[in-house]
Amino acid sequence: MIALIQRVAQASVSVDAREISRIGRGLLILLGVFTNDTKDDANFLAEKAVNLRIFDDDCGVMNLSLLETGGEALCVSQFTLCANTRKGRRPSFSNAMKPDEAEKLYNAFCDEVEKHGIRTARGLFGATMAVELINDGPVTVILNSRETRRLNDRDLAPIGGR
Repeated sequence: MIALIQRVAQASVSVDAREISRIGRGLLILLGVFTNDTKDDANFLAEKAVNLRIFDDDCGVMNLSLLETGGEALCVSQFTLCANTRKGRRPSFSNAMKPDEAEKLYNAFCDEVEKHGIRTARGLFGATMAVELINDGPVTVILNSRETRRLNDRDLAPIGGR
């Protein structure tokens, strides 16, 4: 699972020129679900996102998380984050999970963010959406559950390897 996280002053989503979601200060999270992702990926990524220290403290240092600032989250599904662009000019989306299954994991991710006490707005899964945001910083971070979990596992490995 991959998330493109943007720190925002505000963000909103509209479908057919009608606003369906809006947040104030917080995180806009664009979420892509790969074919082999599981609920563990959703839970891991949600935990990582709400605890990511990318908000300024009183000294202007990125030292606070979404949890610590009381900010909001706007989660938007975006299968194009799963694009494979290695060959040719047209991206391949064969690595993206099929919509029915992906929607379940998208909702699991959103639910997990909400479980942390974060007000969580959502886009409309599978719809063509207009996403508006005012970047704060700008601060943009990419989280990939498989890469991040692999690094964490390696960090926990005994000295000298596995």
